[in-house]
Amino acid sequence: MRAEPMRSIAVVTACLTVLAGCARHGSHTAALSPADVAFQKQLQEQFLDAKPGTVIEIPPGTHALDRVLTLRANGVTIRGAGADQSILSFRNEISGPEGILVYGSDFTIENLAIEDTKGDGLKINDGDNLTIRGVRVAWTDGPKTSNGAYGIYPVRSHHILIEDSSSWGAADAGIYVGQSTDIVVRHCHAEQNVAGIEIENSIHADVYENVATGNTGGILVFNMPNLAQAGHSTRVFRNRVLKNNLASFAAKGAAVASVPAGSGVVVNSNSQVEIFDNDIADNQTANLIISAYFSTNYYNKPGIDPHYDPYPRAIFIYDNRFSGGGDSPDGLELKTLKVAMFGLNGHFPDIVWDGYRDEQHLVNGQPPADERICIRNGNAGVLNADGPHKYKNPTTDASQFQCELPKLAPVELPGRT
Repeated sequence: MRAEPMRSIAVVTACLTVLAGCARHGSHTAALSPADVAFQKQLQEQFLDAKPGTVIEIPPGTHALDRVLTLRANGVTIRGAGADQSILSFRNEISGPEGILVYGSDFTIENLAIEDTKGDGLKINDGDNLTIRGVRVAWTDGPKTSNGAYGIYPVRSHHILIEDSSSWGAADAGIYVGQSTDIVVRHCHAEQNVAGIEIENSIHADVYENVATGNTGGILVFNMPNLAQAGHSTRVFRNRVLKNNLASFAAKGAAVASVPAGSGVVVNSNSQVEIFDNDIADNQTANLIISAYFSTNYYNKPGIDPHYDPYPRAIFIYDNRFSGGGDSPDGLELKTLKVAMFGLNGHFPDIVWDGYRDEQHLVNGQPPADERICIRNGNAGVLNADGPHKYKNPTTDASQFQCELPKLAPVELPGRT
C-alpha cells in the first residue's frame, strides 16, 4: 500500500509526458489505430505493475507503439510468439528514445522483434542474470545514420546470455555488451550494422557460433578510456565472419566511426583475447586487425584517464580458417600501403597489426612472455604496419609472433548451459 503514492506520481509524470508529446506532435494517437492505442495502454500498465514472477506476453501481430516501454522490476519475463510473429514497431515513436528500457535482474526477454526505434532497440542497465533469446532488433529501412545506435545493449551487467538473436541496421553496434562481466553471445546473426558484435570494457566473454556479415566491422573486442572498468579475457571462436565491407554510416565522432570498412575481427587495446576456430573471409581491409588506441581518432582528445592502457596485450590467434580479403582496404593511407607492399592487384595478409607496443615495458626488445601477440595459424601471414612511424617501415616478418599463451577458461553461467 505504501507504494501507491509513488505509483500515482509515476502515472502523473506519464500523463504530463503524453501531454508534452501531444503539444509537439499533435495527438499521440494520430499515428496509431484505436486497437494499437488500447494495446499500448495495456502493455504500459503491465510494465508498470510488473513484480518478480510476472510474465508479459506479446501476442502475434505487428503492434505499433509510439513511446518507450520501461521496466523497473526484478524477476520479469517478456515473451512473444516468435521474432517473426510478435513485432513491436516503434516507427512512429515520439517519446523514448529506446524501444524497451530495463532496470532489473533475473530478467528474460525472448521470441519477439523490436523494430525502428529512434534510439537503442533493447537496453538493459545494471542487471544480473540476464537472458536475451530469440530477439530480433531491426531498422527496416536499412543502414542509416539516423537509425538507433545499439540493437541489443546490456551495459554494466553480469551473467549475460544472448542467444539465437539478431540485429540489423544499428548505427553503432548491433549486439553490444559493455562494462559487464561473465557474458555468452552465441548462435546470433548481425548484419548491416556498423559493428556487428562488440564486446567493450568487459571481463570474461565467450563469443561463439555467430554469423557476422555485411557490417562495417564484424566482431570487435575493444577497451575505451574513461569507463568504469578495463576489459580482458574474451574468447572469439567458431564464428563465421564474412564480407564485412559495408561503408560506415556511424555518426561523426562516434568511437565506432574509426573502424575501417572491410574489418573482420578487430581487437583494440584489449588484453587476454583468444581467437580460434573461426571462418574469417573476404573482409576487404583485413580479416583480422590488432590495434592500439593510437590508431583510433580519439588519441588527441583531452581528458584521457592516465591509468588507461592503450595497448593490446596477450592476444592468442590459432587454428582459424582465413580466405580472401585484404584486397581493397578502407582509407587512403591503407590503400597506399597495400599498393606499395603488395602491388595494385595484391592484398594484405590475413592478420594486420598496427605496430604499436609499450616501448617502456619490453624485455630484450620483446614484450613480456605473458603479454605477447602469439599466432599459431598455419601459413596465415601477418603485417606489422608500423603505425608509430606513419607506415614507413612495414614488415611481414612473423618471427616475433611464434609463441603460445595459456588458454582461457570457458565462461560459465550458473543454471544455463
